[in-house]
Amino acid sequence: MDNTTMPWQPTASLNALRQRGALLADIRHFFARRAVLEVEVPLLSRRATSDPHIDAITALCNGAPGFLSTSPEFGLKRLLAAGVGDCYYLGKAFRDGEAGGRHNPEFTILEWYRCGWDDHQMMAEVGELLSAMLHIDTVERCSYRTLFLQHLQLDPHNATEQALRDCVAQELQLSFVPASRDECLDLLMSHHLEAAMGPGITLLYDFPASQAALARVETDEQGAIVARRFEAYVDGMELANGYWELTDAAEQQRRFDADHRHRAMAKQHVYPYEERLLAALAAGIPDCSGVALGVDRLLMLAGGFDTIEQVLAFPMERA
Repeated sequence: MDNTTMPWQPTASLNALRQRGALLADIRHFFARRAVLEVEVPLLSRRATSDPHIDAITALCNGAPGFLSTSPEFGLKRLLAAGVGDCYYLGKAFRDGEAGGRHNPEFTILEWYRCGWDDHQMMAEVGELLSAMLHIDTVERCSYRTLFLQHLQLDPHNATEQALRDCVAQELQLSFVPASRDECLDLLMSHHLEAAMGPGITLLYDFPASQAALARVETDEQGAIVARRFEAYVDGMELANGYWELTDAAEQQRRFDADHRHRAMAKQHVYPYEERLLAALAAGIPDCSGVALGVDRLLMLAGGFDTIEQVLAFPMERA
């Protein structure tokens, strides 16, 4: 039966729903064998993300604004500061404006933290998880600089903004001029370099410092300041984003403030940021690495599905 004319029906097949259940069980088994504790954090909060690239969904709660969680990160870090140790969250998150073949406003996220680990140790575990879930043996590590040099003959850390704009103009057919250095880098990554990645699992690390988000920054062997951040791709599809986590409360405050200035200048809504995270960092959070992974995309790859609707019972259009 063609369920496109039956909007009460799920868009995912029964087989896809069974695959989802099996994948969630396999993920939990993976972490249980490693003694990583599953925890819950609030899905509704009085605070929201400061990230200029993410918008929260607002909900009225007890007469005051609340926000659906865009990520379990802040709650998990508060638990880390309280001494919970290695932990993970597997459940829902929400982001406004998410739509397309790989996006839905409500999605399933896996996020976990390892105490005492750096980003390279965490990359190893991400590779093990993806290999186990997708039955892929090939795992390649590549620095952000190396990827740009191999395919564009351009050092992303040292190239001038004009050189980046020239590269965008040469490689991409766009009707506009990118407004910033980071926009150039993002366009080259999403429209050119992701497709150039080889088959299998690619772990891309040492991002530009301007894209550090909540990762710490350090100087690399070539003298460039880089973010200790990585992303995981499978066949060019981004699946995970990880950090050697920032633990400095004062630096976190500066980044929150910078995000708010950026949002205000772009005429975006400025959300109340999580001062309780700052208090947790000030109290002392363990040195750790964390990573967030899109479970719906993982299921798409595991089952050979083309769109996210094929792995969701009820995407936003039918929710």
